[in-house]
Amino acid sequence: MPVSPDSIPPRGFGLYVHWPFCVSKCPYCDFNSHVRERVDEARWRDALLAELNHYAEAGYGQGETLTSIFFGGGTPSLMAPETTAAILRRAESLWGFAGDIEITLEANPNSAEAAKFAGFAAAGVNRFSIGVQSFDAGVLKFLSRAHDADEARKAIKAARAAVPRYSFDLIYARPEQTAAAWRDELRAALDLAGDHLSLYTLTIEPNTGFAGAVARGTLQPMPADDQAALYDLTQEIMAEAGLPAYEISNHAKPASGGKLGGESRHNLVYWRSGAYLGIGPGAHGRVRDAAGTWLATQTRRKPEIWLEQVEAQGHGREAMTAIDNRERAEEALMMGLRLAEGVHDANLRVVSGFGLDDLVPRQRSAPLEQAGLLKRDEARLVATIEGRAVLDGLLARLLV
Repeated sequence: MPVSPDSIPPRGFGLYVHWPFCVSKCPYCDFNSHVRERVDEARWRDALLAELNHYAEAGYGQGETLTSIFFGGGTPSLMAPETTAAILRRAESLWGFAGDIEITLEANPNSAEAAKFAGFAAAGVNRFSIGVQSFDAGVLKFLSRAHDADEARKAIKAARAAVPRYSFDLIYARPEQTAAAWRDELRAALDLAGDHLSLYTLTIEPNTGFAGAVARGTLQPMPADDQAALYDLTQEIMAEAGLPAYEISNHAKPASGGKLGGESRHNLVYWRSGAYLGIGPGAHGRVRDAAGTWLATQTRRKPEIWLEQVEAQGHGREAMTAIDNRERAEEALMMGLRLAEGVHDANLRVVSGFGLDDLVPRQRSAPLEQAGLLKRDEARLVATIEGRAVLDGLLARLLV
């Protein structure tokens, strides 16, 4: 496990753009997404560009070059490719792009949206993340998805033709799902996969349609032990397929032969505690000011309130809060232990001033190492596959 300081992966500098609109609200979704009959896209485009200008004029990201941009939602594939192009042109003019910048756009597999993939690629998008969730008609109905399995397959084919990299999501650990059924689903999905797959267990989030169904007794979530068994099966199948987990729910082809791996480089900015800007309703950011202080930013969550504030003030920010070094170190530990690579002591010191020994004394981690949940040396602290499966409990023991 020893790692030299020069081999520590780069943190990067990212931009997140939130497009909050969806065709319908899925019952499992607790994201900041909203259904609207009509969206004045020109008005929204101008507001997003204005917020970009605001952050640049305030000096955030000064001297940095963007290594990744992520259009998330909501459903960004509902926007016009011209809007995407305008945002990318403005971002490049303000911060510049790394030569190998990753530009991801989340998309639904509906035929109308997949037909726009070539237009998004022409605008500068070079990676799609497609919300497939399942290839089974009954499951898609259960999840209230607006596409069918054939549309999903066609969307993946369209993404493959349009851009060099793509990923899609699946949801498992659904009520009454069997191990045999999940094995078949996953192997069929691997036949369509590129260099990345996101595989999420079905989580019942508060204030969602499924949470209401559980409260009414009309939905019974899968028992925790059965979920854990499917998680273990997932790790086994994906490792055998050459797409091991690099994060709790994300799997990718590893780097080899001097080529980069298939990991989402934008999400690695978060998990490695890099700086990133967040624009659009409800977006979060982590930036440093001129004095080197880390700041947490958050914009107004409701789309109409965000839009009106941007038009009045040039930004939709609701809060900007200084993060002290201890808080930043704890945040870096919580995010970094999600990764198979773990938390690098040298990286932790750069982003917070704390080392691993300062944050997690050896006597605190030793029992967890003996239990097979952690690995530790002078360079890194790593949660094992078993540890990542119970990460919340692990963190509660480490951060006391």
